[in-house]
Amino acid sequence: MGGGRSALRVCADHRGGINWLSLSPDGQRLLTGSEDGTARLWSTADGQCCALLQGHESYVTFCQLEDEAAFTCSADCTIRRWDVLTGQCLQVYRGHTSIVNRILVANNQLFSSSYDRTARVWSVDEGQMCQEFRGHRNCVLTLAYSVPWDLPGASCVEEAVAGGLLVTGSTDGTAKVWQVASGCCHQTLRGHTGAVLCLVLDAPGHTAFTGSTDATIRAWDILSGEQLRVFREHQGSVICLELVNRLVYSGSADKTVKCWLADTGERVRTFTAHRRSVSALKYHAGTLFTGSGDACARAFDAQSGELRRVFRGHAFIINCLQVHGQVLYTASHDGALRLWDVRGLRGTPPPTRSLSRLFSNKVGCAAAPLQPA
Repeated sequence: MGGGRSALRVCADHRGGINWLSLSPDGQRLLTGSEDGTARLWSTADGQCCALLQGHESYVTFCQLEDEAAFTCSADCTIRRWDVLTGQCLQVYRGHTSIVNRILVANNQLFSSSYDRTARVWSVDEGQMCQEFRGHRNCVLTLAYSVPWDLPGASCVEEAVAGGLLVTGSTDGTAKVWQVASGCCHQTLRGHTGAVLCLVLDAPGHTAFTGSTDATIRAWDILSGEQLRVFREHQGSVICLELVNRLVYSGSADKTVKCWLADTGERVRTFTAHRRSVSALKYHAGTLFTGSGDACARAFDAQSGELRRVFRGHAFIINCLQVHGQVLYTASHDGALRLWDVRGLRGTPPPTRSLSRLFSNKVGCAAAPLQPA
């Protein structure tokens, strides 16, 4: 198992923790959203900050980067759309009455969830709210959307799903399935005994997987509302989920990641070594990357469960991970974005020189010597 590798470079930028990190579909840019109320765009080609997005009046909770626009949401109750080339704010979406937790851009629509107990869908270009989804009894945390053509065309559901289905998870312990076109609640998914913290959607299989503070994962048919199975081996809150190749990976407050067969609920693997909660997951090319409250990122062989590498250097919890090419990006509550060289993880010898770069709020731009692993 390879040890931690130091950063090669340090740059001063965010002045608060980074809450989220998004990679553009074309892989050319990264977007970070921070406690300092700003977002920043970064080039994946040279690791330089290419735009500062200023305008929110409170911290940025979440962000999503598309090829031509960046989207951010904030505790100031608004969502903003930005030009990725100029950094100019193009649109402000107003209407939520409390912190906006999550946004999702899909099918030329903008979805949002909030502490005001609602989810909403907006016209991306006009900035107008198209539909409000009201029915949760507490804050709405997480979102997933299924486009209409991913759903079956049976006559009994064809009209209901014509605009697609939105799935929301709430601290009220339920998930809800909404008809986007009408705004009506299609199904309420009841079974969890704690807040729903995360969800992933298998749209072609019309199945949602939800993770909760009750330490379970549950699989649901989003058309019928039926609970299909319960995954019960975690000993703490399920914080994050990843669905890959009919496998569900779950990160938990019990310091483990578990791998399950999506179709049966059988647990096939447990990934240990974390010293605190597992806060972030990302599967890439046979490697499972994890971020933890112990301030380390780790790389595991997804098939064997072997720990291959530990990335040390952050001071606080890692909130988000992205992987592009041969680089792992980690964003932390310490205000730093770190870039790590992940070559050599699939059984080939690691390179003698790392690609790692660090962007920190503590030191100005400077090259740093490579430390031994």
